[in-house]
Amino acid sequence: MTYHSIRPGQVWLDTEGKRIHAHGGSIMYIDGTYYWYGENKEKSAPGSGIWHWGVRCYASKDLYNWEDKGLIIPPDEDNEQSPLHPTKLVDRPHIIFNRFTKKYVCWLKIMQPDASQKSTVLVADDILGPYTIVKKDLKPLGMHAGDFDLVVNPSDGKAYYYFERVHSEMICADLTDDYTDVTGYYSTHFPQPHPPYVREAPAYFYRKGLHYLVTSGTTGYFPNPSEVACAKLYHGPFEVLGNPHVGDATNTSFGSQICSVFKHPHKKDLYIALADRWVTEHTPGNPATYEEAAERFDQIFNPDKGLDPTVDHFQPVDTTKADYVWLPFRFDGKMAYLDWKEEWRIEDFE
Repeated sequence: MTYHSIRPGQVWLDTEGKRIHAHGGSIMYIDGTYYWYGENKEKSAPGSGIWHWGVRCYASKDLYNWEDKGLIIPPDEDNEQSPLHPTKLVDRPHIIFNRFTKKYVCWLKIMQPDASQKSTVLVADDILGPYTIVKKDLKPLGMHAGDFDLVVNPSDGKAYYYFERVHSEMICADLTDDYTDVTGYYSTHFPQPHPPYVREAPAYFYRKGLHYLVTSGTTGYFPNPSEVACAKLYHGPFEVLGNPHVGDATNTSFGSQICSVFKHPHKKDLYIALADRWVTEHTPGNPATYEEAAERFDQIFNPDKGLDPTVDHFQPVDTTKADYVWLPFRFDGKMAYLDWKEEWRIEDFE
């Protein structure tokens, strides 16, 4: 079918009629074409033992209709020690272009069996690959790096790495000139004692002299309220402005988690929040509300409450059925709001 609008939360098919799998990723605009890439979850059904099936990319001219360009980073099926093996917990690919080296640089978050987190870095000459691993088992700044976003200053090409220092705080770290490591200079933001309060899933954008970060709380695949903050500098200090989701009585960011923000290249002030709706159907034994999820994560991680061994027994979420919630930001002064829309069109913006 051919799409003429964006319909948040509805099943989105590619030009071949297959469900789109580009989760936790972002969009790049290159030479008149939009490239949307992300985690390929097509084989990650509960019980499969498969966490990911590589990074998939789609191309579009209108942001509505997407052509499958294939796996730009395929899984490494044969090497169980590879960070790209399908059983490895590969999350949130983010790609930036280095205008000095002429390389596309991709960072991956890899969760480890012991709950630690490490990074893998790959490079390519083309957005569609092939990508080559240049670093693996990386602990930036000696920290366990969780959800993240990568940012390039368009004026001087300097790059920054916003990441969740797992279960602690948000870090902004300077990247090296080749974007494949950190320099050692960093700043810390939004300190919290433990989940569900810790901020994760940072999504960056820049507007009218302000650097914005949209973050989520920490409740796994179960959605929670988002938070908008802004600063005059990449390294802050950040001012927390509040929850952008207007009228969201469920406290779940309209049942989604924002993974990135895309500024439309041809519109005056159109910033699109790209979000995943990981949970599309309730599984008995899992939290049914944000309040229930928050309480269970607090019981798991709050040292003052002690660990209840029955609390963290969540049932697997079927991410093969995950959908997308894309919404345009509305601005009022510094604050960025997201209003629910059943359907909306790029053409309705100046």
